[in-house]
Amino acid sequence: MATLDWIILVLFLSCLVGIVLWVIRHKKDDTSDYFLSGRSETWLAVGAAIFAANIGSEHLVGLASAGAQSGMAMAHWEMHGWAILILGWVFVPFYAHSRVFTMPEFLKLRYTRDTSSALSIITLISYVLTKVSVTAFTGGIFLQSVLGIDFWYGAIGLVLLTGIFTVLGGMKGIMTISVVQAPILIIGALTILVLGLIKVGGGGLVDGWHKLVEITSAHGATNMHLFHFDKADRWYSEYPGVSVFFAAAIIGLWYWCTDQHIVQRALAAKNLTQARKGTIFAGFLKLLPVFMFLIPGMIAAALRTQGVLIFTDNNEAYGTLVGKLLPMGVKGVVVVGFIAALMTSLAAHFNSSATLFTIDFYKQYHPEASEHRLVVIGRIATITVVLLGLIWIPIMKSIGSVLYEYLQKVQSLIAPAIAAVFLLGVFNRRITPKAGQWGLIIGATIGFLRLCLMIFDPGSHYDKATASLITDPSLRHGIFTTLNINWLQFCIGLFFFTMLLMVVISFFTPKADQTQLQGLTYFSQSPEQRKETRNSWSALDVFTSLIVLAACVAFYIYFW
Repeated sequence: MATLDWIILVLFLSCLVGIVLWVIRHKKDDTSDYFLSGRSETWLAVGAAIFAANIGSEHLVGLASAGAQSGMAMAHWEMHGWAILILGWVFVPFYAHSRVFTMPEFLKLRYTRDTSSALSIITLISYVLTKVSVTAFTGGIFLQSVLGIDFWYGAIGLVLLTGIFTVLGGMKGIMTISVVQAPILIIGALTILVLGLIKVGGGGLVDGWHKLVEITSAHGATNMHLFHFDKADRWYSEYPGVSVFFAAAIIGLWYWCTDQHIVQRALAAKNLTQARKGTIFAGFLKLLPVFMFLIPGMIAAALRTQGVLIFTDNNEAYGTLVGKLLPMGVKGVVVVGFIAALMTSLAAHFNSSATLFTIDFYKQYHPEASEHRLVVIGRIATITVVLLGLIWIPIMKSIGSVLYEYLQKVQSLIAPAIAAVFLLGVFNRRITPKAGQWGLIIGATIGFLRLCLMIFDPGSHYDKATASLITDPSLRHGIFTTLNINWLQFCIGLFFFTMLLMVVISFFTPKADQTQLQGLTYFSQSPEQRKETRNSWSALDVFTSLIVLAACVAFYIYFW
């Protein structure tokens, strides 16, 4: 980083202070403003915020690292523009009609209060132990590789700075910085892609791409393919056949259509029209991360092969690429965009955690609490999550890459039960309240049980000499033998098991009355609600949505 780059970074921090002061001056002391930005945002802010909430250090570090390691295998999780369209076209109308703040609130209306509490607990645990800690952990790695800042200063500084911004700025501040940050992030990342391809090929972009394909496919490697059907393929055991697509789809439906920190951005829209247009815009943006992070990770690995870059840990691939390729000034702007991305993603987790605790726990037991009191509790909850995230960082640091590799699979254990409960809840009114409650509790318990087995797996250990996870199935015995089931196939199995369990329980438990279901399922909407939904979209919305779907299909055809 040259002096000019540091000046740009200081100007960015000054901009953050300005945004907070502006929000404080214009804020309303109520929960709608603090948690949902007053439900006043336009499609541009909604789409940018959804995209920004998703793009965090797990992309700058994790996705680029995956690109350097396994190529296109993890691209399935990024080609999820279609899942964001399902959020806007299918789920948002039900959420909007029920006027809920949180996803647990929706489940309380559709099923039972215990279902709501179960989802809140599951989500809060996953946020603190995975999303917040992973973002801080990998953020520290990125800042160390790009700015030369010590890991601890970078990780702790990122968490504290974001925590202060979230407490003072609320959702309004997050939405504002998202609009500013998104274009900088996209332009900066695509600049790295272009410069990287030129560097690999020693000429133009086309030459660079052909050279990248040549290096990546050397010695029969299959890193350029999305699917691995041959059992002799190096990646078959990890990503077998079409299992990778269906498991990624289940995780995508959970993450984009039911996870609080994503859906909360769509609920901040002023109406259904703006929410849907925002999700379509986010669908377009979601086509980019493969080109912004995963392929640059592959480029970094190719440049390492050519002797241009030097890094021993794939987690350093993207940071090394940024540090070596970008010229003075441009580097400062790009790093600012990346830091803003880290902050908005982390702030989204903080704000969503505070919303879940305040609305789904505190307000349940203190229904008389004033709006001012709820906002104060929300800020206290945010500070608590910040502190818990800081406490967890040294644990992750001590365990190292083992935990980080495991955390990539955590979503496959959380997603199936939640996705099943929401899908059947919205599309099948015969599913009873108790079926939803026990489906979620039993499905999530099975997922967390496998997670515990993964953490204490006697057949795995981290080899520092080779910087890789070593697994010896022969050391497993008893209940640990379930770990021999591929994680993607386990995800698919748990999803369908939860759905079957809910159907069976529905035969033996009381049905919900029509009053409870009104407006919460596809077949129980009132004529007024159907009319409102129909009037909220136009032919242009359909056309642009089809473009997103066509782009996803084209990507799969090319990288099949």
